[in-house]
Amino acid sequence: MDRTAGQNRAAAHLYPGIDPFDQRMIGVGDGHRIYVEQCGNPDGMPVVVLHGGPGGGCSPAMRRYFDPEFYRIILFDQRGCGRSQPHASVENNTTWHLVRDIELIRDGLGIDEWVVFGGSWGATLALIYAETYPDNVSNLILRGVFLMTQRELDWFYGGGAGQFFPERWHNFETLIPEDERDDMIGAYARRLFSGDMTQEIRYARAWAGWENGLAAMNVQSTSESAADYARAFARLENHYFANKGWLDEDGWILKNRHLIEHIPATIVQGRYDMICPPHSAFALSKGWKKAQLRMIPTAGHALSEPGITAELIRTTNALRDQNVQK
Repeated sequence: MDRTAGQNRAAAHLYPGIDPFDQRMIGVGDGHRIYVEQCGNPDGMPVVVLHGGPGGGCSPAMRRYFDPEFYRIILFDQRGCGRSQPHASVENNTTWHLVRDIELIRDGLGIDEWVVFGGSWGATLALIYAETYPDNVSNLILRGVFLMTQRELDWFYGGGAGQFFPERWHNFETLIPEDERDDMIGAYARRLFSGDMTQEIRYARAWAGWENGLAAMNVQSTSESAADYARAFARLENHYFANKGWLDEDGWILKNRHLIEHIPATIVQGRYDMICPPHSAFALSKGWKKAQLRMIPTAGHALSEPGITAELIRTTNALRDQNVQK
């Protein structure tokens, strides 16, 4: 889950814009090419940024959470979205393909270990990657935790969040006939993959609009997403959620947390996150001695929420300062 709209809003405590020193398209097999960029210090501490969605794509604003004199910042558009090709494609596009792509990028750039920074679905992917390759992760920085569980999907697509935003849920729900509303993910899938481009875009905008409207605590967006963005975002999210992230069992991430408990982690969570409620962040941090849960009292889900932005920058600066002192 997650959307990049709104992340370009200026904030005084963000680092200024940073131009990439390296941009490339990488063939990862299976007919996919992914966009990868590097910026900051080529000799700095490497950090890979995992965007949300699935399907959200990376944005220039994501570079600005890191001191460019200290960090070597790596961003990429996951399969099927952003500048990666083929656009909006779900073929050969699963969680395990993405984990393999992250490892291919790390190895190709000659990085032994790196900081992994991700929010929402990016936090999900960060955790799965770390549990798969724990020796390659030095630190985890997570925001708006989503654990890819049925409980979370039921909350957002089964009417839970709709109890707080009934008018928005009404708009999302009433596009689907009543006899299909017991499975909104499945109902939207039939329309997002119908082959009728007009229909796909209509339902993609509704899917993206439901999530985008709940992202920020004080600013609920009413604008429609661009058609290309919405189609990739909605199709990829729906595809991943319909398949439960291709995890072997519900609760897989927490059941495998022991594999990463030696890795220092900071978890930044909005108290009033309606997309990824705080229960998941709390469950992830409970009993993890090297994890710090930082609950932001007046914040929702979005990366651009002022309290979340400030806490993430404090976190990346603290990690910088710890390593400078060594």
